Amino acid sequence: MDMGNFRALYPLVHLLVALCVHWVAEEMTVSVLVDVTTGALCPGEETSCPEAIYLTGIQQTVVGIFKMVMLPLLGQLADEYGRKPLLLITMSTSIFPFAVLALNASRTSVYVYYVLRTISFIISQGSIFCIAIAYAADLIESSKRAGAFGCITGLFSASHVVGNFLSRFLPEEYIFVVSIILLVCSTIYLKLFLVETVDMTSRPSQREPCFQMTWRILQQRWTSMRDTVTVLTTSQTLKRISFISFFYELGMSGISSVLLYYLKSAFGFNKNQFSEILMVVGIGSIFSQIILLPLINPFIGDRGVLFAALISSLAYGLLYGLAWARWVPYLSASFGVVYILMKPATYAIISKATVSDNQGKAQGFVAGVQSVASFLSPLVMSPLTSLFISDAAPFDCKGFSLICASVSMVIALCHACYLTPEEPGPEGSIEAPLLS
Repeated sequence: MDMGNFRALYPLVHLLVALCVHWVAEEMTVSVLVDVTTGALCPGEETSCPEAIYLTGIQQTVVGIFKMVMLPLLGQLADEYGRKPLLLITMSTSIFPFAVLALNASRTSVYVYYVLRTISFIISQGSIFCIAIAYAADLIESSKRAGAFGCITGLFSASHVVGNFLSRFLPEEYIFVVSIILLVCSTIYLKLFLVETVDMTSRPSQREPCFQMTWRILQQRWTSMRDTVTVLTTSQTLKRISFISFFYELGMSGISSVLLYYLKSAFGFNKNQFSEILMVVGIGSIFSQIILLPLINPFIGDRGVLFAALISSLAYGLLYGLAWARWVPYLSASFGVVYILMKPATYAIISKATVSDNQGKAQGFVAGVQSVASFLSPLVMSPLTSLFISDAAPFDCKGFSLICASVSMVIALCHACYLTPEEPGPEGSIEAPLLS
């Protein structure tokens, strides 16, 4: 990546610092959560815990249902009321569920954690990225956005590496405490240093009765949502990328929701192996997003990057599902170096097909489409995985559910063949919401 592209990131420094600390704090808990939840819910079980798998599936389903509304809504609010307050709200929600496990890891605490984490995911999962991308689009010109988005997702991967490194070597009893401290620090830093990009000076203060104000806000939200849906369904690029995102997320969210439990059952992996696999993906992803993406994007374009990511995600799912030895999951994880480019490519295509004043709405709408997929996939993946890792499996293929999820990536790849990225025009822009 040339220095000109790095200089384009200077206005984003405070945002990136806060996001990196936040992502490190969240990632360092991922590998230990499997051991904590299975230890509390299924004491004495060494390989499988159907209760934990079903709870995770229920959590993902509930989150997906509510995110269908929350993601587009938060995107609209970020466009209208500022990126900073929405980032502060979404980033701070992760503190409370981890605080519960830091105090106690009993069965009751795990259930309380699942409830609080579900609420946290509804508000923050996906929305942090959408609002951050909208913030970046406010400050970076269109021609440099793909590289900039690649750097943001690359730093996301770097944060995952650091988080997994800390998880690998920190004692388990300190992981949640350190995570909470980092989450609090990232929120305070964002509050102190982030500069708002949405101009709020033109918004007159209005004094009106509570009922009238509530009704007016509901009307604004409905009008904004209706206009957003209308434009995204009439724009061929945005409609096609919505289909691609839906089927991609349907497969990948299904895999990610059960992957660690599958690896624990099939190969006896624990916290250390989980951290190693996640670090394999993270280290390679840093290079592919920060260095490789800006180099290849001018030659193959956003659509070419999207194709490469989809093909890699297909190989990723199939290799995990067909894994025949302990080293195969590490090989499969290496494909994450390429499929991770799916996010910046998608963000760039959406951003370039949308006018600058409505980045949050467009990103939030497509993220809402993805959330539909994320709540549908556990309905199939949780019982299917639980069946095939148990002794009652109809045939010996513990990764059969992951193979089924890979079919969804094939459908996404077919839709990508018809994708034609476009620049926003009068018919492709998203109208601003009507404010009464």
